[in-house]
Amino acid sequence: MEETYLLNVEGVKKKILHGGQGELPKLQDGSKFTFHFQTLKDDFERTVIDDSREAGMPMEIIVGKMFKLEIWETLLSSMRIGEVAEFWCDAIHTGMYALVSRGMRRIAEGRDPLEGQKHRCGMGNMFDYHSTGYEDLDELQRTPQPLIFIMELFRVRGWWGWLPGLQQLGQAAQLLLPGQVEDPSAYKRDTWAMSKEEKLAAVPVLHSEGNRLVLRREFAQAAAKYQEAVICLRNLQAKEKPWEDGWLKLESLVTPLVLNYCQCQLELGEYYEVLEHTTELLQKHNDNAKAYFKRAKAHAAVWNEREAREDFQRVAHLDPSMAAAVKKELKQLGERMRKKHVEERKRYQGLFQSSQGL
Repeated sequence: MEETYLLNVEGVKKKILHGGQGELPKLQDGSKFTFHFQTLKDDFERTVIDDSREAGMPMEIIVGKMFKLEIWETLLSSMRIGEVAEFWCDAIHTGMYALVSRGMRRIAEGRDPLEGQKHRCGMGNMFDYHSTGYEDLDELQRTPQPLIFIMELFRVRGWWGWLPGLQQLGQAAQLLLPGQVEDPSAYKRDTWAMSKEEKLAAVPVLHSEGNRLVLRREFAQAAAKYQEAVICLRNLQAKEKPWEDGWLKLESLVTPLVLNYCQCQLELGEYYEVLEHTTELLQKHNDNAKAYFKRAKAHAAVWNEREAREDFQRVAHLDPSMAAAVKKELKQLGERMRKKHVEERKRYQGLFQSSQGL
Protein backbone atom coordinates (compact mmCIF):
# COMPACT_ATOMS: atom_id res chain seq x y z
CA MET A 1 0.00 0.00 0.00
CA GLU A 2 1.42 3.37 -0.95
CA GLU A 3 -0.33 6.69 -0.69
CA THR A 4 1.52 9.98 -1.03
CA TYR A 5 0.17 13.28 0.14
CA LEU A 6 1.12 16.55 1.79
CA LEU A 7 0.55 17.18 5.46
CA ASN A 8 -0.66 20.64 6.42
CA VAL A 9 2.95 21.57 7.11
CA GLU A 10 5.26 23.39 4.74
CA GLY A 11 8.19 21.28 3.55
CA VAL A 12 6.80 17.86 4.54
CA LYS A 13 5.58 14.99 2.35
CA LYS A 14 4.24 11.67 3.59
CA LYS A 15 4.04 8.26 1.94
CA ILE A 16 2.21 5.43 3.71
CA LEU A 17 4.12 2.17 3.28
CA HIS A 18 1.79 0.07 5.43
CA GLY A 19 -1.60 1.15 6.72
CA GLY A 20 -2.30 1.24 10.43
CA GLN A 21 -5.35 0.31 12.47
CA GLY A 22 -8.22 2.33 13.92
CA GLU A 23 -8.51 6.08 14.14
CA LEU A 24 -5.76 8.62 14.61
CA PRO A 25 -4.76 8.62 18.32
CA LYS A 26 -6.22 11.35 20.51
CA LEU A 27 -3.21 13.13 21.96
CA GLN A 28 -2.65 15.30 25.00
CA ASP A 29 0.40 16.50 26.89
CA GLY A 30 2.08 13.47 28.39
CA SER A 31 0.98 11.03 25.67
CA LYS A 32 3.84 8.77 24.71
CA PHE A 33 4.77 7.58 21.20
CA THR A 34 6.69 4.31 20.91
CA PHE A 35 8.21 3.70 17.48
CA HIS A 36 11.11 2.52 15.38
CA PHE A 37 12.71 4.94 12.95
CA GLN A 38 15.28 5.13 10.23
CA THR A 39 16.86 8.36 9.04
CA LEU A 40 18.06 8.58 5.43
CA LYS A 41 19.73 11.16 3.24
CA ASP A 42 17.69 12.36 0.28
CA ASP A 43 20.16 10.98 -2.25
CA PHE A 44 20.08 8.26 -4.90
CA GLU A 45 21.37 5.64 -2.51
CA ARG A 46 19.18 6.87 0.38
CA THR A 47 22.21 6.68 2.65
CA VAL A 48 21.27 5.49 6.14
CA ILE A 49 22.25 7.87 8.94
CA ASP A 50 20.54 6.22 11.92
CA ASP A 51 18.47 3.07 12.43
CA SER A 52 16.86 2.30 15.79
CA ARG A 53 16.54 -1.37 14.81
CA GLU A 54 20.30 -1.73 14.54
CA ALA A 55 20.66 -0.10 17.95
CA GLY A 56 18.31 -2.83 19.20
CA MET A 57 16.00 -0.36 20.95
CA PRO A 58 12.86 1.44 19.77
CA MET A 59 12.41 5.08 20.65
CA GLU A 60 9.89 6.96 22.73
CA ILE A 61 9.00 10.64 22.84
CA ILE A 62 6.44 12.40 25.00
CA VAL A 63 3.97 14.96 23.67
CA GLY A 64 4.51 18.45 25.06
CA LYS A 65 7.99 17.76 26.45
CA MET A 66 9.77 19.98 23.93
CA PHE A 67 11.53 17.30 21.91
CA LYS A 68 14.39 19.07 20.14
CA LEU A 69 13.28 17.87 16.70
CA GLU A 70 9.78 19.32 16.86
CA ILE A 71 8.69 18.01 13.47
CA TRP A 72 8.77 14.40 14.74
CA GLU A 73 5.82 15.04 17.04
CA THR A 74 3.89 16.35 14.02
CA LEU A 75 4.84 13.34 11.90
CA LEU A 76 3.88 10.80 14.54
CA SER A 77 0.60 12.61 15.20
CA SER A 78 -0.43 11.81 11.61
CA MET A 79 0.03 8.04 12.08
CA ARG A 80 -2.23 5.21 13.21
CA ILE A 81 -1.12 2.31 15.39
CA GLY A 82 0.78 -0.25 13.29
CA GLU A 83 1.37 2.21 10.45
CA VAL A 84 4.68 2.45 8.63
CA ALA A 85 5.23 5.76 6.85
CA GLU A 86 7.99 7.58 5.02
CA PHE A 87 8.32 11.33 5.54
CA TRP A 88 10.37 13.72 3.42
CA CYS A 89 11.26 16.81 5.45
CA ASP A 90 12.87 19.93 4.04
CA ALA A 91 15.96 21.44 5.66
CA ILE A 92 13.82 23.97 7.56
CA HIS A 93 12.76 21.07 9.81
CA THR A 94 16.01 19.08 10.08
CA GLY A 95 18.57 21.64 11.30
CA MET A 96 18.68 20.16 14.82
CA TYR A 97 18.93 16.54 13.73
CA ALA A 98 22.70 16.29 14.23
CA LEU A 99 22.37 17.25 17.90
CA VAL A 100 19.44 14.92 18.50
CA SER A 101 21.23 12.03 16.80
CA ARG A 102 24.40 12.66 18.80
CA GLY A 103 22.45 12.33 22.06
CA MET A 104 20.71 9.14 20.94
CA ARG A 105 23.95 7.56 19.77
CA ARG A 106 25.69 8.35 23.04
CA ILE A 107 22.89 6.72 25.02
CA ALA A 108 23.12 3.61 22.83
CA GLU A 109 26.88 3.56 23.52
CA GLY A 110 26.27 3.83 27.27
CA ARG A 111 27.63 7.39 27.45
CA ASP A 112 26.25 10.60 28.88
CA PRO A 113 24.20 12.23 26.07
CA LEU A 114 25.07 15.71 27.38
CA GLU A 115 28.77 14.97 27.75
CA GLY A 116 30.85 18.09 27.20
CA GLN A 117 27.93 20.46 26.72
CA LYS A 118 27.60 23.77 28.49
CA HIS A 119 24.32 24.81 30.07
CA ARG A 120 23.12 26.62 27.00
CA CYS A 121 20.49 26.11 24.34
CA GLY A 122 21.09 23.41 21.75
CA MET A 123 21.83 25.89 18.97
CA GLY A 124 24.40 27.63 21.12
CA ASN A 125 26.12 24.34 21.84
CA MET A 126 26.18 23.55 18.15
CA PHE A 127 28.19 26.68 17.44
CA ASP A 128 30.44 26.26 20.48
CA TYR A 129 31.60 22.82 19.39
CA HIS A 130 32.77 22.31 15.84
CA SER A 131 32.42 18.53 15.96
CA THR A 132 29.68 16.24 17.21
CA GLY A 133 32.18 13.41 17.46
CA TYR A 134 30.59 11.68 14.45
CA GLU A 135 31.78 12.48 10.93
CA ASP A 136 28.42 12.00 9.23
CA LEU A 137 26.66 14.23 11.77
CA ASP A 138 29.33 16.90 11.33
CA GLU A 139 28.46 16.95 7.63
CA LEU A 140 24.77 17.46 8.43
CA GLN A 141 25.68 20.22 10.84
CA ARG A 142 27.79 22.02 8.23
CA THR A 143 25.31 21.49 5.40
CA PRO A 144 21.64 21.45 6.50
CA GLN A 145 19.67 19.35 4.03
CA PRO A 146 16.36 17.55 3.55
CA LEU A 147 16.11 14.19 5.30
CA ILE A 148 13.83 11.17 4.99
CA PHE A 149 12.38 9.56 8.11
CA ILE A 150 10.80 6.10 7.98
CA MET A 151 8.71 5.49 11.09
CA GLU A 152 6.81 2.50 12.43
CA LEU A 153 4.39 3.45 15.22
CA PHE A 154 3.81 0.69 17.77
CA ARG A 155 1.62 2.40 20.36
CA VAL A 156 0.52 5.62 21.99
CA ARG A 157 -0.25 5.73 25.68
CA GLY A 158 -0.21 7.97 28.76
CA TRP A 159 3.09 9.00 30.33
CA TRP A 160 4.10 6.57 33.07
CA GLY A 161 7.37 8.20 34.05
CA TRP A 162 10.94 8.34 32.81
CA LEU A 163 12.93 5.14 32.49
CA PRO A 164 15.75 4.88 35.07
CA GLY A 165 19.07 6.23 33.90
CA LEU A 166 17.67 8.12 30.90
CA GLN A 167 16.64 11.33 32.65
CA GLN A 168 19.68 13.08 31.20
CA LEU A 169 18.00 13.47 27.85
CA GLY A 170 15.46 15.55 29.74
CA GLN A 171 13.42 17.32 27.11
CA ALA A 172 14.97 15.42 24.23
CA ALA A 173 14.03 11.73 23.99
CA GLN A 174 13.97 8.26 25.53
CA LEU A 175 15.00 4.83 24.27
CA LEU A 176 13.05 1.83 25.56
CA LEU A 177 14.80 -1.34 26.59
CA PRO A 178 14.23 -4.45 24.43
CA GLY A 179 11.08 -6.38 25.27
CA GLN A 180 9.06 -3.36 26.44
CA VAL A 181 7.29 -2.93 23.11
CA GLU A 182 4.53 -5.02 21.56
CA ASP A 183 5.33 -6.79 18.29
CA PRO A 184 4.51 -4.61 15.27
CA SER A 185 1.67 -5.54 12.93
CA ALA A 186 2.57 -8.08 10.27
CA TYR A 187 3.32 -6.57 6.86
CA LYS A 188 5.58 -7.12 3.91
CA ARG A 189 9.01 -6.01 5.07
CA ASP A 190 10.48 -3.11 3.16
CA THR A 191 14.24 -3.11 2.59
CA TRP A 192 14.80 -0.61 5.42
CA ALA A 193 13.59 -3.20 7.95
CA MET A 194 15.54 -6.18 6.55
CA SER A 195 18.43 -7.97 8.22
CA LYS A 196 21.79 -8.32 6.47
CA GLU A 197 20.86 -11.79 5.22
CA GLU A 198 17.48 -10.61 3.96
CA LYS A 199 19.05 -7.70 2.09
CA LEU A 200 21.56 -10.01 0.37
CA ALA A 201 18.78 -12.40 -0.59
CA ALA A 202 16.61 -9.55 -1.92
CA VAL A 203 19.25 -8.17 -4.31
CA PRO A 204 19.15 -10.90 -7.01
CA VAL A 205 15.35 -10.94 -6.81
CA LEU A 206 15.14 -7.18 -7.35
CA HIS A 207 17.73 -7.43 -10.14
CA SER A 208 15.67 -10.07 -11.93
CA GLU A 209 12.46 -8.09 -11.48
CA GLY A 210 14.17 -5.05 -12.96
CA ASN A 211 15.35 -7.04 -15.97
CA ARG A 212 11.85 -8.42 -16.52
CA LEU A 213 10.37 -4.92 -16.44
CA VAL A 214 12.99 -3.69 -18.94
CA LEU A 215 11.92 -6.38 -21.38
CA ARG A 216 8.39 -5.03 -21.03
CA ARG A 217 9.78 -1.51 -21.57
CA GLU A 218 8.49 -0.42 -18.17
CA PHE A 219 11.62 1.61 -17.53
CA ALA A 220 10.45 3.71 -14.56
CA GLN A 221 9.38 0.61 -12.64
CA ALA A 222 12.59 -1.21 -13.58
CA ALA A 223 14.70 1.73 -12.40
CA ALA A 224 12.94 1.62 -9.03
CA LYS A 225 13.84 -2.08 -8.65
CA TYR A 226 17.49 -1.48 -9.51
CA GLN A 227 17.63 1.48 -7.14
CA GLU A 228 16.16 -0.56 -4.29
CA ALA A 229 18.78 -3.26 -4.85
CA VAL A 230 21.55 -0.63 -4.79
CA ILE A 231 20.17 0.75 -1.51
CA CYS A 232 20.32 -2.73 0.06
CA LEU A 233 23.95 -3.14 -0.99
CA ARG A 234 25.03 0.37 0.01
CA ASN A 235 23.53 -0.14 3.46
CA LEU A 236 25.58 -3.30 3.83
CA GLN A 237 28.66 -1.67 2.33
CA ALA A 238 28.53 1.12 4.91
CA LYS A 239 29.47 -1.47 7.53
CA GLU A 240 32.57 -2.57 5.62
CA LYS A 241 35.95 -0.88 5.42
CA PRO A 242 36.31 0.84 2.00
CA TRP A 243 38.33 -1.05 -0.61
CA GLU A 244 38.76 -4.16 1.52
CA ASP A 245 37.47 -7.57 0.38
CA GLY A 246 33.96 -7.33 1.83
CA TRP A 247 33.46 -3.82 0.46
CA LEU A 248 34.81 -4.77 -2.97
CA LYS A 249 32.54 -7.82 -3.26
CA LEU A 250 29.50 -5.64 -2.59
CA GLU A 251 30.79 -2.99 -5.01
CA SER A 252 31.00 -5.59 -7.75
CA LEU A 253 27.28 -6.17 -7.26
CA VAL A 254 26.46 -2.46 -7.13
CA THR A 255 28.15 -1.50 -10.40
CA PRO A 256 25.94 -3.43 -12.87
CA LEU A 257 22.82 -2.31 -11.01
CA VAL A 258 23.80 1.35 -11.31
CA LEU A 259 24.53 0.85 -15.02
CA ASN A 260 21.12 -0.78 -15.51
CA TYR A 261 19.50 2.10 -13.63
CA CYS A 262 21.30 4.58 -15.90
CA GLN A 263 20.14 2.74 -19.00
CA CYS A 264 16.55 3.09 -17.80
CA GLN A 265 17.10 6.80 -17.21
CA LEU A 266 18.48 7.16 -20.75
CA GLU A 267 15.31 5.57 -22.06
CA LEU A 268 13.25 7.95 -19.93
CA GLY A 269 15.17 11.02 -21.13
CA GLU A 270 16.63 11.78 -17.68
CA TYR A 271 20.03 12.65 -19.13
CA TYR A 272 21.40 14.81 -16.32
CA GLU A 273 20.69 12.05 -13.81
CA VAL A 274 22.69 9.68 -16.02
CA LEU A 275 25.56 12.17 -16.10
CA GLU A 276 25.51 12.41 -12.31
CA HIS A 277 25.54 8.69 -11.58
CA THR A 278 27.96 7.61 -14.30
CA THR A 279 30.40 10.33 -13.25
CA GLU A 280 30.18 9.15 -9.64
CA LEU A 281 30.73 5.57 -10.76
CA LEU A 282 33.75 6.52 -12.89
CA GLN A 283 35.36 8.30 -9.95
CA LYS A 284 35.71 4.86 -8.36
CA HIS A 285 36.11 2.77 -11.51
CA ASN A 286 37.76 4.85 -14.23
CA ASP A 287 38.21 1.85 -16.52
CA ASN A 288 34.52 0.99 -16.88
CA ALA A 289 33.79 1.22 -20.61
CA LYS A 290 30.04 0.77 -20.17
CA ALA A 291 29.85 3.72 -17.78
CA TYR A 292 31.74 5.91 -20.27
CA PHE A 293 29.41 4.75 -23.06
CA LYS A 294 26.25 5.67 -21.15
CA ARG A 295 27.74 8.98 -20.07
CA ALA A 296 28.73 9.72 -23.66
CA LYS A 297 25.15 9.09 -24.83
CA ALA A 298 23.84 11.41 -22.14
CA HIS A 299 26.35 14.12 -23.12
CA ALA A 300 25.31 13.74 -26.75
CA ALA A 301 21.63 14.05 -25.84
CA VAL A 302 22.20 17.41 -24.12
CA TRP A 303 24.49 18.74 -26.92
CA ASN A 304 27.78 18.42 -25.02
CA GLU A 305 29.64 17.46 -28.20
CA ARG A 306 33.21 17.68 -26.94
CA GLU A 307 32.50 15.67 -23.77
CA ALA A 308 30.55 13.06 -25.74
CA ARG A 309 33.36 12.56 -28.23
CA GLU A 310 35.96 12.25 -25.47
CA ASP A 311 33.91 9.61 -23.66
CA PHE A 312 33.20 7.65 -26.84
CA GLN A 313 36.92 7.63 -27.62
CA ARG A 314 37.66 6.29 -24.13
CA VAL A 315 35.16 3.49 -24.72
CA ALA A 316 36.87 2.41 -27.95
CA HIS A 317 40.26 2.50 -26.19
CA LEU A 318 39.11 0.51 -23.14
CA ASP A 319 36.99 -2.05 -24.98
CA PRO A 320 37.84 -2.59 -28.70
CA SER A 321 34.80 -4.90 -28.99
CA MET A 322 32.62 -1.79 -28.66
CA ALA A 323 34.41 0.04 -31.51
CA ALA A 324 31.58 -0.60 -33.99
CA ALA A 325 28.96 0.76 -31.57
CA VAL A 326 31.14 3.81 -30.89
CA LYS A 327 31.58 4.45 -34.63
CA LYS A 328 27.80 4.35 -35.09
CA GLU A 329 27.20 6.73 -32.17
CA LEU A 330 29.85 9.19 -33.41
CA LYS A 331 28.27 9.21 -36.86
CA GLN A 332 24.84 9.93 -35.37
CA LEU A 333 26.33 12.63 -33.16
CA GLY A 334 27.98 14.32 -36.15
CA GLU A 335 24.73 14.27 -38.11
CA ARG A 336 22.76 15.71 -35.20
CA MET A 337 25.31 18.47 -34.63
CA ARG A 338 25.37 19.41 -38.35
CA LYS A 339 21.58 19.54 -38.41
CA LYS A 340 21.58 21.70 -35.29
CA HIS A 341 24.11 24.12 -36.81
CA VAL A 342 22.05 24.40 -40.02
CA GLU A 343 18.89 25.14 -38.04
CA GLU A 344 20.71 27.74 -35.95
CA ARG A 345 22.06 29.49 -39.07
CA LYS A 346 18.57 29.62 -40.58
CA ARG A 347 17.18 31.01 -37.33
CA TYR A 348 19.86 33.70 -37.12
CA GLN A 349 19.36 34.62 -40.79
CA GLY A 350 15.63 34.98 -40.14
CA LEU A 351 16.28 37.21 -37.17
CA PHE A 352 18.76 39.31 -39.20
CA GLN A 353 16.31 39.74 -42.07
CA SER A 354 13.54 40.68 -39.66
CA SER A 355 15.72 43.33 -38.07
CA GLN A 356 16.63 44.71 -41.53
CA GLY A 357 12.93 45.10 -42.37
CA LEU A 358 12.24 47.19 -39.26
